[in-house]
Amino acid sequence: MVVKPQRLQNIPPYLFHEINKKKRELEEQGVHVIDLGIGCPDLPTPKHIVERLKSEMDDPNNFKYPGYSGCGEFREAVAHFYKKRFDVSLDAESEVLALIGSKEGIGHFISAVIDPGDIVLIPNPGYPVYQAATYLANGVPYSMPLLKENGFLPDFSSLPRDVVQKAKLMFLNYPGNPTAAVADGHFFREAVTFAKQNGIIIAHDAAYQMVTFDGYKAPSILQVEGAREVAVEFGSLSKTYNMTGWRLGYATGNKAALSLLSIVKSNMDTSQFLPIQKAGATALLSDQRCVEEYNLIYQERQDAMIAALRDIGIDTDAPKGSFFIWAPVPDGYTSGEFASKVLEEAGVIVTPGTAFGEYGEGYFRISLSVPTNKLLEAANRMKTKLAICR
Repeated sequence: MVVKPQRLQNIPPYLFHEINKKKRELEEQGVHVIDLGIGCPDLPTPKHIVERLKSEMDDPNNFKYPGYSGCGEFREAVAHFYKKRFDVSLDAESEVLALIGSKEGIGHFISAVIDPGDIVLIPNPGYPVYQAATYLANGVPYSMPLLKENGFLPDFSSLPRDVVQKAKLMFLNYPGNPTAAVADGHFFREAVTFAKQNGIIIAHDAAYQMVTFDGYKAPSILQVEGAREVAVEFGSLSKTYNMTGWRLGYATGNKAALSLLSIVKSNMDTSQFLPIQKAGATALLSDQRCVEEYNLIYQERQDAMIAALRDIGIDTDAPKGSFFIWAPVPDGYTSGEFASKVLEEAGVIVTPGTAFGEYGEGYFRISLSVPTNKLLEAANRMKTKLAICR
């Protein structure tokens, strides 16, 4: 008889898996569902990246096990990217580690740096993996509320002293998922100072670092003086280059923390397929025009959807980063009620804010991963089917 382990008791089924099940049920009933839920880019991986993958597939040497830390070409490309983009110099051997997507790296990182019973400070609302992976590592998650009045940034001074003393790790995520909030250098300096004073490791999830709008350029936490004493930054090629299924990311920063992550990973996996890593190197070393072009598409979608939402009485700010809109639910609904009603009556999937934590109540998230005409159709369905109007 299989008994569910205690550490899994607090982990619900992954929300987007459940949403996909409901989506399939509706489609089987003949409903044309517009999915604005999961953040999976619909735009193609840029051609020059795909061509590098194809060319590397002809080399039989690429079908061997890769190095556990990732191939040298990919790690050097990450270091080059950081120098060019952020003027941060990294040692590709000790300060860069290849990941099978940043989600994998984040999950393994928690196990690498905490002991059972250690507290992990987690943004709320935040990416659900932070909490789930903490439970899997027998850690104790503690929510840092992200409130609109604080710009969806955590207030370190409000954290209880006894919690801070027991905390070993803190997650930050900017541009943020789900809130689409951004952080500046001043905030990162504050975070680094707080971490140093309290012996806490910072894990900065920078998956949307390159998806920015209106001239905004997201900083790296590693630009802060002394950040590498306490911080590791996780990057992903999934959103930047529309390579979600390729599963490629990287971790940079504190040497000691990366060494611990490497111990876990070398015992659990053998890094990513070499042709994918080499194609990733091409992505990072290219001129980034493809990123700029895709960001313009996301901005066009964002502008159109925000205007459409405002037309039906849902007023929200235009984000500077990520490809999400974090919008308030209309009066009279909870987040869950609104998302369910939109799905069942309008055939539109949006993600309830509470999927990301209790402080997400009152909001829902829209992904800009469908064309503009689909976004506008979704907004029109909400207006006509749900009678949402000014």
